[in-house]
Amino acid sequence: IICQILYRLFCLLMAAVGIQAQQPHSINDTQIINLTPGLATQCGFSFKFDPMGNAMFFASLQNCFSQNMDDKMFSLVMQFRLPGNHMTEDPVYRVGKTCSYTPWTSREILCDRNYMEASEQSIVFTSSATQPRVVFSPSKNVMNVDEVQRKGYAIANTPTRLVLRSPHNAEETYLQNVAGVPMRVLSTSTFFEQKWLVTRVDATAVCPTPEVITWYMPKHIDPLFSSDAFTMLEVYMGIDAKRLDTEEMAARNYSVLVTEAHIIVEIPVGAVGGYFKSHIQDDQYFVTYTIEPMLELLWIEEVAHEDTSYKVLFPITTPLMARPPQVRNYTVPEQAVFVLELGTFNLDVELLNITFPTMVLTVAECNARGFNVREQRSPDNTLKTFRLEVPFSDPVVFKERRAEQGVTTFTLQLIYGLVIFPEYAPFSHSAVVDAVLLDIVPPSVTGNCDQENFHITVDYRNQEPFFVVLVGKRLLNHEFAQQYLTEGDTDFTITLPFSSPDAVFELASLSLPFHSSSVRSLMATCLLLPYLQECFSNGTMTALAVKVESAPGLNPGQLTLSDPACGPTYSDDRVAYFHFTVNSCGTTRKFINNVMLYENEISLPDELEVKRNATTLKVSCYYVANITRTLAFLTRPRDNEPFAATGTGRLMVRMRLAQDASYNTFHQEEDYPVVRYLRQPLHFEVALTTSSDPKVALVLDHCWATLNEDRDSRPRWNLIINGCENPEDPYRVVFHPVVADARVHFPPHVKRFEAYMFSFAEDALEPSGQVFVHCDVVICDASSPSGGPCSGQCVNQDNPKRGRSCFIMEL
Repeated sequence: IICQILYRLFCLLMAAVGIQAQQPHSINDTQIINLTPGLATQCGFSFKFDPMGNAMFFASLQNCFSQNMDDKMFSLVMQFRLPGNHMTEDPVYRVGKTCSYTPWTSREILCDRNYMEASEQSIVFTSSATQPRVVFSPSKNVMNVDEVQRKGYAIANTPTRLVLRSPHNAEETYLQNVAGVPMRVLSTSTFFEQKWLVTRVDATAVCPTPEVITWYMPKHIDPLFSSDAFTMLEVYMGIDAKRLDTEEMAARNYSVLVTEAHIIVEIPVGAVGGYFKSHIQDDQYFVTYTIEPMLELLWIEEVAHEDTSYKVLFPITTPLMARPPQVRNYTVPEQAVFVLELGTFNLDVELLNITFPTMVLTVAECNARGFNVREQRSPDNTLKTFRLEVPFSDPVVFKERRAEQGVTTFTLQLIYGLVIFPEYAPFSHSAVVDAVLLDIVPPSVTGNCDQENFHITVDYRNQEPFFVVLVGKRLLNHEFAQQYLTEGDTDFTITLPFSSPDAVFELASLSLPFHSSSVRSLMATCLLLPYLQECFSNGTMTALAVKVESAPGLNPGQLTLSDPACGPTYSDDRVAYFHFTVNSCGTTRKFINNVMLYENEISLPDELEVKRNATTLKVSCYYVANITRTLAFLTRPRDNEPFAATGTGRLMVRMRLAQDASYNTFHQEEDYPVVRYLRQPLHFEVALTTSSDPKVALVLDHCWATLNEDRDSRPRWNLIINGCENPEDPYRVVFHPVVADARVHFPPHVKRFEAYMFSFAEDALEPSGQVFVHCDVVICDASSPSGGPCSGQCVNQDNPKRGRSCFIMEL
């Protein structure tokens, strides 16, 4: 039953002790008991200071230490210790109070600052009644009296009533929205067993949670007025001394109401303009909300006709609000990983470490171990949670297998170590989570290959590793396993090289605990052709022919290439290895576009009868026809000549188009494409730009023009062939001499030639396209020409070392 709560303070004890008064102590006539915050919430006490610094102590009539006389009279004796000047012992004051209360209603609810209390009318029990059992809803947890007390609750049976008391943040309480108001709820059923009788008493406590700060400001401030006749002209609200307009207040859900007697300001707890702060008391997590609202008033007094501007700033901090951390369990047992989330906290809380049953790990150590601890922020960046992932396989997880039930239970016990900054106030939160996993989960078997090995992995999950493995036709015994087997926590991997005698691996048998008759097999099949042959740039080929199971009578040593005279270089009962050049052993050659393809076949000679049932193995190599390979070699030096060893370096060649025949100015990169008319001269310069060696000379080998940027495209028109002008060109190129000047320091590094603008035949009717000019150059030793292109221009021999350049022009 949910009802309007009558908030009743049964007894009020008040002492003017100053704001630095220590926590009070209670006495029960025989011994003094320190009243800690935990004991206060369990026994029905609360304590605070009023704005004047007076200490105010509140106690429920039915607290743990009151003397109850038939539920009508209640007495309590308290002892307060007040701080002195530290020169003498602090004085102690004894205070007693007796209260009467009658009549009682059927049910009474008390919501104090730190606890809530439900009192229900009950029958009188005989001495034969057993200890009551308390059932909490909706969790259905059942506890006896001792367990209830250890959990921080209080339960008592007075002469006519049953009393249940709980801290606001107890684990069995929960939030519920009642008519738009958030309420804290505790619901229980208490069973009393007597001979031939079981009595049930239900108790439910429902308390509101603070959601709104309400500030009452008197409208008539007597000391400031000379008469009662005045008119309020303006009322403004602000935060931190800054006035807010109507739109800003509406966006923040602030409100200001002017009544006959008060100006009432309402501010939602957590609204923009304030802030939350974390606190720890008795290792419990609390928060406060602090905000500093402002009121700005303007009024005029009718008698004096004087106006007054009044502004007040009023810092407000809410009482401690319990925010017990919760561990949310997002674990999916089939994924074999605990996934936990702890929260929710303010941003001033940090996670320092986590204590497991066998060790304490910092956050960094957890992540290094693979636990994946990370902080998560709320969308508005005001709250945080801590997420933790722990694999079931880690030793910190306790595993208990229940064979009779066919399940395995995984348990994770941990204590979060946290701290509040900047006070460095430590606190902790413990949790125990379980995950139950069915044992009957079939293992998975996978296989793959790399360049040298077969790999077969068997993941037996949570099974015991009772496996029988066959590799080919051999049982994988202990000695055999040392060669091929790698074991993990819940899996094992067999690695078998292609060249191994056991490469006939075909079967893996597994005997499972709950399926002893089941057998699983895996055939690991890999494409080996890329690894059975190899091609070398010096024109040699190698091939490896492997004996297969379908041809058990095959003798690899009898295999030959297309030329029966070419047998294997090496062979045994499993493989035959061939090594030959591309122009021998019957190897054929054919051209496919820009590629030369060499092919040969491995087979048995015609005279062998098994030839009829055998197939041939074709091997091939291809080479790019126009690729250039650089080969360095050394010769024995002669005693009377210097010796130069081959080295590496970088030579850069630049090709430019001059603006005229003087070769003083050149077109820049942004000028291209350059526009020229037909038969208009083009002045080209090709230069070696990064060398200062006077012994090096540059020679133009070939130059030609194309319609696009691809140097190998068609059509093509030759301008320079083997260092000479094209004899078929009606407008032949003209070579210009190069002399040293302020720009050219080494004339042998530079070549200049003049060509004439032209169009290709397909553009003759409409010559308005682009022409690209390309050149191959040769770098020579100018002091010792060795013939060929290095003899100078107009030499008709091929050149082994070429550079490339390209120009683009537009008609």
